[in-house]
Amino acid sequence: MTDEHERMMRANQANWDARTPVHLASRFYGLGERLDPARWFAAFEWEDLGDLAGLDVLHLQCHLGTETIAFAERGARTVGLDISEASVAAAAAIAARAGADVTYVRANVYDAVEALGGRLFDVIYTGKGALCYLPDLDRWAAVIAQLLCPGGRLYIAEFHPLLNALGPKPAEGEGTELLLRHDYLGGRDAVHRNATYTYTDGPAVEGATDSYEWMHGMDEVVNALTTAGLGIRRLRESDELPWPRWPQMVRTPSGWWRLPEGEPRIPLLYGLLASR
Repeated sequence: MTDEHERMMRANQANWDARTPVHLASRFYGLGERLDPARWFAAFEWEDLGDLAGLDVLHLQCHLGTETIAFAERGARTVGLDISEASVAAAAAIAARAGADVTYVRANVYDAVEALGGRLFDVIYTGKGALCYLPDLDRWAAVIAQLLCPGGRLYIAEFHPLLNALGPKPAEGEGTELLLRHDYLGGRDAVHRNATYTYTDGPAVEGATDSYEWMHGMDEVVNALTTAGLGIRRLRESDELPWPRWPQMVRTPSGWWRLPEGEPRIPLLYGLLASR
């Protein structure tokens, strides 16, 4: 990783530290209600993951740990890792209030092997807005391979590159038609954002508002994993999201959201199962 990438990741760390109090106070995560970690998972994720009871599970880039707790509730020995000190402290407090037995570790993903003391895991889970904050997927995949025990599994549930390419909302004066606004494929320089508000409701972010994102196409993800020695076992594409990205989206029986009938069915989320 270059010195410039390290600088950008330090900026991201500061940005997530600044976002954390906003996210804790937002309605988006539902922390003021009865905690329901399972709401963030599609049914097919549990089908692919299978029984987790008694397994060692690592959740990379866990942020507030709202998903991490779901693994502990299913009987896994669970660890969450995140680059943000504020996020890790908040996640530990949320898990304690929920009575969930989760260990949280503050570390950059690229330093996870050392930060976790060489511990190996049966399952590693990541996604839903995680990979875009990593500049080097080859190095990331190599870390994954070192963290998995023989036969261990990686599960990625990530926003589809097409979703990112379409952008969050129409420009002022436009209709609701979705247009390509950003790269689908990676390979360019990082996208620099200076956002006072995050993807949740709530007040403005105070302090560090700069962040950097990297676009990664599906081929980049798959090739990074196979180069690291992992085998792809299953790939799913879904037209549903756990929150309404665009105002015209409609609620589904699962409680998630999709574009209304009459609009093209396009992939918004993908689930990828790989194994060492």
